[in-house]
Amino acid sequence: MVIKQVELETVCGITSVLPENTLPEIAFSGKSNVGKSSLINGLMNRKALARTSSQPGKTQTINFYNINQALYFVDLPGYGFAKVPVSEKRKWGKMIERYLHKSKQLKAVFLLVDIRHDPSENDRTMYDWVAHQGYAPVIIATKLDKLKRSQVQKNIKAIKNGLHLPSGAKIFPYSALTKQGRDEIWEYIDSLVL
Repeated sequence: MVIKQVELETVCGITSVLPENTLPEIAFSGKSNVGKSSLINGLMNRKALARTSSQPGKTQTINFYNINQALYFVDLPGYGFAKVPVSEKRKWGKMIERYLHKSKQLKAVFLLVDIRHDPSENDRTMYDWVAHQGYAPVIIATKLDKLKRSQVQKNIKAIKNGLHLPSGAKIFPYSALTKQGRDEIWEYIDSLVL
């Protein structure tokens, strides 16, 4: 997809009413420091529309990015490292759950995991939880540039095993630095929304 126009159209907090969009939605979920904003910016060909931060947990709202008036990227709050009270994290969980239940346009949920490490307890919980909501999470393994090429397949296998992925489950290795994996991810998104 050639990105002609992108705008942050809707920001939903804990008490917000979710928008009833008519365009397809692709949601992104992941641990607070996994590179979600960098991935979204990379896919949208923008430097800093999704706010990146050295301090994990910047995204505390559900952000809807309108792309070319054709689809939405939906940035869900990160989990794990954010320095916020447990009660606040619970509210985020309820907010995400409400979104997954209410969206009539959600085509896929991408779950981002760090390719350098085995999936964390939080990653497994999130995977199972999204699957329980009726979606088959698509895995994006971020920080690909931080691995030697010889390690990639071994680490992808560790992610498959760690998340107990069904055979044929999609995993896209991705580097925010080199944009490796970007075309493959877009190809997959196009197949869902076109």
